[in-house]
Amino acid sequence: MTKLLFICSRNQWRSPTGEHVFKHHPEVVARSAGTSPNAKKTVSVNDIQWADVIFVMEHKHKQRLQTRFTRLLNYKDIQVLDIPDEYQYMDAELVELITLSVDDYLSLSTY
Repeated sequence: MTKLLFICSRNQWRSPTGEHVFKHHPEVVARSAGTSPNAKKTVSVNDIQWADVIFVMEHKHKQRLQTRFTRLLNYKDIQVLDIPDEYQYMDAELVELITLSVDDYLSLSTY
């Protein structure tokens, strides 16, 4: 099983949507976290170590991770989805963007 970690700023809308969308996919397990100290769940060393692939919503999230977890990220696969903070949790367009991006990158089978 591939372990996916979804990251946004506050772990409020985008990254929890990614986690929820892939929650029951038979080929992956998913978590989400935020880069902000005010996030519902702030990304931790354990999250980074756990993940096979890290999907960040914006380039700034990747930069924040690289600043905070420099050595841990040396061999981590980090993908920037380029999804702006314009969506609410489980917004239909957000779900579609995340699903298409992740499915395309990982070549997941549909279920």
